Amino acid sequence: MVMGFYSPKEMTARYADTGAVKAGRNAGELFVLGILAGALIGVGCIATNTAIHGIENVGLARTLCAVLFPFGLCMVIVSGAELFTGNSLMVISLLERRCTPAGLLRNWVLVYLGNFVGSLLVAAGSALFGQLNYSGGALAVYSIRLAAGKCALPFQNAFVLGILCNVLVCMAVLMSSSAQETPGRLMGAYIPIACFVLCGFEHCVANMCYISTGLIAAANPAYAALAAQAGVDMSVLTVGNFLLHNLLPVTLGNILGGTGLGTLMWFSWLRGAKKTAA
Repeated sequence: MVMGFYSPKEMTARYADTGAVKAGRNAGELFVLGILAGALIGVGCIATNTAIHGIENVGLARTLCAVLFPFGLCMVIVSGAELFTGNSLMVISLLERRCTPAGLLRNWVLVYLGNFVGSLLVAAGSALFGQLNYSGGALAVYSIRLAAGKCALPFQNAFVLGILCNVLVCMAVLMSSSAQETPGRLMGAYIPIACFVLCGFEHCVANMCYISTGLIAAANPAYAALAAQAGVDMSVLTVGNFLLHNLLPVTLGNILGGTGLGTLMWFSWLRGAKKTAA
């Protein structure tokens, strides 16, 4: 460790320890901490929609999203909440034989379900209790349009954008663990997340909130009428398209991107380390 920062090897080894703890955590704790993480990421989603719903310049809108959205992951890191996408890095613990495949899968399933519940709670709270009334309902229209656009993504696009997203999310998790002090941890997390948001990559937990918000808003006749007047194609905004055409490919892409990065870091820094030390 130099000047308060861990080396890449130390950082990767530290995550091997972290993943082992995650694999052995009580099921109830995992689920509840998953709900917390889903809600915190959901707040980031609602914040970005609110901030940019009236901005027509795409570059400016994406930049503002990149400034605001990372605070969701920062809150996840500080609170110790469990985020499915970041937990893809548990493959490091698996490769180090610090956890079993069953322990890894158990964590992923419980945390994924918890993330979904937390995201849905935030989406419902916003869509059902007036938060989308900004600008005479323009925020609701924007939320519906965004959700419909995500549901209309071709499977392969959603999959590849999911891979790219979670490489950056997991890099953010690793970078946050490279610092000892909280400011360094937050800065380490902030930059990769800002990059993935700016690029428009796909994050399954964020989409749980973004698309759920649009679906719930579209079920409100007043919001649906405004969206129709604005020319939004709501025919693609269905639960089936949400689950099969977006959430499935994005989740698979997120898993591949995160486990791929974790495997690369393990191969580069930990493989054979014990033999060498011996």
